Amino acid sequence: MQNKSYWKENVSIPTRNPLAGDISIDTVIIGGGMAGILTAFLLQKKGRECIVLEAGRIGCGQTGCTTAKVTSQHNLIYAELIKTKGEALARQYAEANQAAIREYESVIRRLKIECDWKECPAYLYADRKKTELHNEYMAALRLGIPAKWTEDTELPFRIEGALRFDAQGQFHPMKFLKALSEEVTVYENTKVLKVTDSGVETDKGNVQAANIVFASHYPFVNIPGYYFMRMHQERSYVLAVKGTPPLNGVYLGIDEDSLSLRTAGDLLLIGGGAHRTGDNEYGGQYKKLEGAAARWWPDSKEAFRWSAQDCMTLDAVPYIGRFSARKQNWYVATGFQKWGMTSSMVSAMILSDQICGEHNPYEEVFSPQRHIGRSAAGSLVKESGHTAATLTKPSRLPEERKENVRTTRCSHLGCHLSWNPDERTYECPCHGSRFDCKGRVTDGPAQKDISLGGES
Repeated sequence: MQNKSYWKENVSIPTRNPLAGDISIDTVIIGGGMAGILTAFLLQKKGRECIVLEAGRIGCGQTGCTTAKVTSQHNLIYAELIKTKGEALARQYAEANQAAIREYESVIRRLKIECDWKECPAYLYADRKKTELHNEYMAALRLGIPAKWTEDTELPFRIEGALRFDAQGQFHPMKFLKALSEEVTVYENTKVLKVTDSGVETDKGNVQAANIVFASHYPFVNIPGYYFMRMHQERSYVLAVKGTPPLNGVYLGIDEDSLSLRTAGDLLLIGGGAHRTGDNEYGGQYKKLEGAAARWWPDSKEAFRWSAQDCMTLDAVPYIGRFSARKQNWYVATGFQKWGMTSSMVSAMILSDQICGEHNPYEEVFSPQRHIGRSAAGSLVKESGHTAATLTKPSRLPEERKENVRTTRCSHLGCHLSWNPDERTYECPCHGSRFDCKGRVTDGPAQKDISLGGES
């Protein structure tokens, strides 16, 4: 079956014109996904003139590949945050994401957006890691999150326990984005080529702006900021099947090879198979999900399959705020881990306040200039070592692919590429850039295509 996202297949967003020459504006936002559109929307509410520049189409990136859970329950996060950052910052993280859920509800209600919004409980469940899950439960209670411990779920398989957060949400991200994008100014098919202190240069004209927001999933400017040293990227996979009973909640397993689950319309979305981008040379991630579907929902039938890419930070907290101490009018929203929907709204709330000179109560924990701590510093050393090794060791391409490639190196910083047979893409294990069978960039930070020859 061809890989297609359910969200993208049943929603069509009207095209927007490219930028038509030079303009001047208060704020320019790079990236027309959920984070960029939400930031533009909230800025406009505050009376700021802004535009969004999108290199492709609105929602063509990760927004259309999400599982679209809107929750403050982000895997095993709170026990670790209390340990590494302290209770105050851990509570700040929780309150920011809870506020994001309520803000989604407010926007949907106020604009009367039909996007299949559903308030529902979110569950973390464990088979083997019961102790770790119970520690997370105690951490949530300590932070004032109204969490519940249960061993009773609607799952068709045995679990040792589950952590339940009530009043969370799920929706159709492209329906929401279609409606919200009608409220802001977006220029599609307009690629940013260069960013300066006074604006951006694109392939369609220049934009002079007092403020610049990087909401393009992965910042493509290496210096300052050095985000390529402070993040790696991971891929995960989704199988959408018909013929299953609906789930009332959204689920995520914390054990290795556990599943992410939610209902969308008449489909069950089964997610899993996460790996570092570039580390899937043997493939088989979709087969694992097919096996799970066959085992637990034997009467189900596959309808869609797709994958997503996520930026992973050194300390498991997104980078939201000023891009660099050296660039006070540059702002960034990246490193959403695997929680892009809630983090997009958190980003919009923080960045719109900062651009307007207002204090945001959640900005400290997400600050890109934060002290990362000892354990995260170890992650930085590990990332640097991984990059150095990938720069020097041979490319991990199968022999039949090597015949079709004139270069085995990524156009970003020269790391050797590997082949992902599940997606039929060339991928960079260093920083997560991806290229299709014709060598065209599909995911950054790379901005230039690579040269391929022969069959695609």
